[in-house]
Amino acid sequence: MSKQRKHTRSGNATTPPAGTRRAPVAAIILVAAVIVALLGVGWWRSEYADTRPTAPSTPAIATRPPAPMAATAPGVQQLKGKWLRPDGGYILDIRDVDASGKMEAVYLNPRPIHVARAEATRDGAALQVLVELRAPGYPGSTYTLHYEPQRDQLAGSYFQAALQQHFAVVFVRMQ
Repeated sequence: MSKQRKHTRSGNATTPPAGTRRAPVAAIILVAAVIVALLGVGWWRSEYADTRPTAPSTPAIATRPPAPMAATAPGVQQLKGKWLRPDGGYILDIRDVDASGKMEAVYLNPRPIHVARAEATRDGAALQVLVELRAPGYPGSTYTLHYEPQRDQLAGSYFQAALQQHFAVVFVRMQ
């Protein structure tokens, strides 16, 4: 064999075999997939694990449904305003309550989430608030709250429909 051919062969010896070049590329793809999976899990946990779970409450057997709220009834005006859920920074903005108890409400997490239904009812002397959310991640999730005038807060239960879990929640009035 001539020197020129030997020189050409030795020059190719620095190029790694094809199988060893694929290993670093596969490792990089694997690391990227793990990072994406961890970010996805982190996003999911922040989206759905935003409250502490409680035992689901058993519904009380009612002999009659709560009566609709009259707009002139005492206390209705106290429901209006911005309410903050301190454990997550969520805001329930109750803008109006009409004579039938239907409420105009906005829910922010921090962006607006569609409020499918919002209504106020009276059960005896207690004011009750029901807010139903319908959006991706909120397929029929509901807040069932009662107004506590001595603390000026809304307290009750949040049903996270996507997870089928109930959470104890409190909203305080924003100043």
